[in-house]
Amino acid sequence: MTILISRVISRISGTPRKTLFGCAQRRQSLVFSTSSHSSTDSNPKGDAVLQENVDPFSLVADEISLVSKRLRSSAVAKVPELASAAGYFFKEGVEGKRTCSMVLLLMATAMDIHRPESPFNCIGDTLRTELRRRQQLIAEITEMIHVASLIHDDVLDDADIRRGIGSLNFVVGNKLAVLAGDFLLFRALRALASLKNMEVVSILVTAVENLVTGETMQMAATIEQHCSMEYYMQKTYYKTASLISNSCKAIALLSDQTPGVAMLAFEYGKNLGLAYQFIDDILDFTGTSTSLGKGSLSDIRQLIHLTLLCYLSVCENIR
Repeated sequence: MTILISRVISRISGTPRKTLFGCAQRRQSLVFSTSSHSSTDSNPKGDAVLQENVDPFSLVADEISLVSKRLRSSAVAKVPELASAAGYFFKEGVEGKRTCSMVLLLMATAMDIHRPESPFNCIGDTLRTELRRRQQLIAEITEMIHVASLIHDDVLDDADIRRGIGSLNFVVGNKLAVLAGDFLLFRALRALASLKNMEVVSILVTAVENLVTGETMQMAATIEQHCSMEYYMQKTYYKTASLISNSCKAIALLSDQTPGVAMLAFEYGKNLGLAYQFIDDILDFTGTSTSLGKGSLSDIRQLIHLTLLCYLSVCENIR
């Protein structure tokens, strides 16, 4: 995934790929182990084998672990009950798939390799470390916003299972669960403000606003809107894809990428987020409570996937 993103960014930014490994020091510090794979002698078959065999999580495993530790330490409050509730889904073993962190850290690696007018052999270690820390902070902020939205969703849906364990609202009640979600949002916004980058602040605050818009669209949809694929796509973007797409864009902006490259990062995140939600919605038909880590068919009972039912029905009739 990193290799693919890196090549796309290279073409748009106009940075020759042969400069990827122009700095021996940078080559040793890359978070993925492809230093022996020269860009000048690459071939489609070799690239396909490499991409097939590499686990994307392993490429940034150390950083994901670091982000997870920081998330656990961020759930600190003056009231013990609030601290326990806010850190409920950051405990080891129930952190979830951490897909957001993985995607954002890989995006950061691709963006940093192709920083415009700033080849890595001209950047000091201190600046490079500081940039990476700021990008890791985007991953932490995104995870906090994501978990807060899950907590609030479970309250709205009256869910009792999340990530294979009792949902927070089921364990501590709706009131404390709502406060815990609010607390995580405030912590995320405070961390966001510390970046002192108004453009990044603006786009991630927009992502939070979109989360609320998407949830409201889902709740308030009429039967006709439930059967509209256009409505479904818009709701899905707001509710799921907006956060990862805007976070990818934030990563690009922190790397001083051009508007064109930043938009590429946004589109990548958008399409990835939409695809992720499509699969999640389909699994609600085909998965089990054990495999999903939450109650199966729960969303269907609330008519959330009526759009997919209508669409699949039409496709079946066409056949």
